[in-house]
Amino acid sequence: MVMNDVATALSLESQKDHAELSDVLTQQRMAFRQSGQEDYRQRCQHLKSLKRLLLENQSDIIAAINRDYGNRSYHETLIAEVITVVSDIDHTLKHLKKWMRVQRRGIDMMLYPGAKNRVIPQAVGVVGLIIPWNFPLNLGFSGLTAAFAAGNRAMVKMSENSVHFSELLIQLAPDYFSADKLRFFTETGNVGVAFSRLPFDHLMFTGSGQTGRKVMAAAAENLTPVTLELGGKSPAVIDPEYPLAKAVERLMFVKQFNAGQICTTVDYVFVHGGQLNAFVAEVKRWVGQHCPDIHSIDYTSVIDDRAFQRLLDMLADARDKGAEVINLTGQEPDAASRKLPLTLVLNSTDEMVIEQRETFGPILMVKTYTDPQDVIDYVNDRDRPLALYPFSNNKPLVNRYIGNILSGGVSVNDALFHVGQHDLPFGGIGGSGMGHYHGYEGFLTFSKLRPVFYQSAFSPMKYLMPPYGKTADRMLGLIAKLKL
Repeated sequence: MVMNDVATALSLESQKDHAELSDVLTQQRMAFRQSGQEDYRQRCQHLKSLKRLLLENQSDIIAAINRDYGNRSYHETLIAEVITVVSDIDHTLKHLKKWMRVQRRGIDMMLYPGAKNRVIPQAVGVVGLIIPWNFPLNLGFSGLTAAFAAGNRAMVKMSENSVHFSELLIQLAPDYFSADKLRFFTETGNVGVAFSRLPFDHLMFTGSGQTGRKVMAAAAENLTPVTLELGGKSPAVIDPEYPLAKAVERLMFVKQFNAGQICTTVDYVFVHGGQLNAFVAEVKRWVGQHCPDIHSIDYTSVIDDRAFQRLLDMLADARDKGAEVINLTGQEPDAASRKLPLTLVLNSTDEMVIEQRETFGPILMVKTYTDPQDVIDYVNDRDRPLALYPFSNNKPLVNRYIGNILSGGVSVNDALFHVGQHDLPFGGIGGSGMGHYHGYEGFLTFSKLRPVFYQSAFSPMKYLMPPYGKTADRMLGLIAKLKL
């Protein structure tokens, strides 16, 4: 009886959430219809309001994200979220007028003399954004920057692990935007499912592949176009001729950043067999210098108890099945603060969990190779990764990796930083996602590139109407002779 009461309560709560979400969507859609396409000035105004929301409440935002994590390095939030978002908005404001221009397209003057072809970028309407917890400001506001640049209205569903941040945004947003332009929603346990089932004009989801499949299936019921930014196991490979210390410095900086909780972090690295011992020694040296104590405020916590336990179970599974697990600080994982030392896993095998799913933590799997083809074959036997990180000064070798391993994006001789380039599109392929955003590609994602044909005052088609006679035969004969 108790179970039935709980199920009924959850069902009623879900219906309530769906009704509220539907009401907001209706409100935004009606506002879009009534106001029509936003002009350049209006779009700039909304982008500047987004920037003001962030800058005028910067301290509170950083503090809220820190509370959601338990401990999130102030510097990491500043670098990866605040500075990156402001830079993205500024880049968009600088280029928006050019992006909005009506495009001239070529026309066949033989068939359509005097006519014109144009492509007009127009807003699609109301965009839904489902944002994860790992970079809630960056991913949320980057998506909004693209959606607002294209002239849309937006509804944003935050993660259940971003409670403090989402509540702050819900409180702040009305001071900068009307509800029919932007609304934030926090997760109560029922919102996510209801949100993905709404008939948005475009839906963007960032998160795991497993959840992404469910979101795409729900969106398909309304034929809602989707952009999926998923994760995956992104590999790095170090050329034995590349300076090993430099490769380790760059790889490990990225691996420790946000405690490895980044969809584009290095999941595993290929090291030449002859350099394995030297690589491990160099990693230990780097960690001893830069991340010797997990209790430092500069070292970010794992997001919640479930994720922390998942990482412990992954390491235990690898150890039990024969892998060598190297704790790089010698400290025990701390369940109270949810801090896990940087860890290497060597000699992993296919039956281990760490080989089968994205690590998403401060754990780096190390694999060895003797020939570049070994790397290419291993990666291509699995889902296409979100990122690829070749370390080499040998351009033909780098081009071989890029040409033979298809990934969402690439950073050469570093990791992660292709994501921070505002003039590069970001997005996955296959198991790591579909679609792009950031910069111009974000503007395109949330726009309808509307083709418009302008007929001239005179159209030769009047001579090609039935009943067909000698005039039509002569004209079609001439056209066929010139074109075929």
